[in-house]
Amino acid sequence: MSKNVLVVAAHPDDEVLGAGGTIARHVADGDCVRVVFMADGVASRDAGDPEADMRRSEAADAALDILGVRESYHLGFADNSMDETTLLSVVKKLEPVLRKCSPDVIYTHHFGDLNIDHRITQQAVMTICRPQPGEPCREIYGFEVLSSTEWQTVGDRPFLPSLFVDISSFVDRKLKALFAYAEEMRTVPHSRSVEHAELLARHRGHSVGVMHAEAFEVYRIIR
Repeated sequence: MSKNVLVVAAHPDDEVLGAGGTIARHVADGDCVRVVFMADGVASRDAGDPEADMRRSEAADAALDILGVRESYHLGFADNSMDETTLLSVVKKLEPVLRKCSPDVIYTHHFGDLNIDHRITQQAVMTICRPQPGEPCREIYGFEVLSSTEWQTVGDRPFLPSLFVDISSFVDRKLKALFAYAEEMRTVPHSRSVEHAELLARHRGHSVGVMHAEAFEVYRIIR
């Protein structure tokens, strides 16, 4: 039976960094995959620049097309400013999308990330998807994002994955999607580089006996 999958990402490029190979694998398996972007991801130096907004939107469309995703939502929060509104306001904006999509499976951020938008996004997802009677979401997973997850203080909610998805057949698609975000990627030795993304996929894969993998924390599985 096909799954209804939703990826809730704080910014465009987070979805590829954290779960690009897994998204491509779900699509290949015949699952319906949608993506929600909470914030526009435009850096403060480009805030209010319509051309920067357009480039970011076009990059997201191109990346999702490479992964096979045909439906996405942009909620329009300002980059790195989600803490300037209440969690309730974030929930109210995200909840209608989650109810419309009615996902079986959600992938979102790790709560311990350094980036504040990542943490608030995860909190909003968990708040909306409280395991009440009738809640459709049966699985929730947290992904890691280079230059945020590993940059957090060591003692503050480290990323401890227990699910590893073999993306050996899809890693090339993940990397191609990252190239679509050329303005967001950095050059080595920066953590958020295409080279490091491939290295991390190899590290996660080799740790479980496959060539490439993506790692996730398990927040909920209901069988």
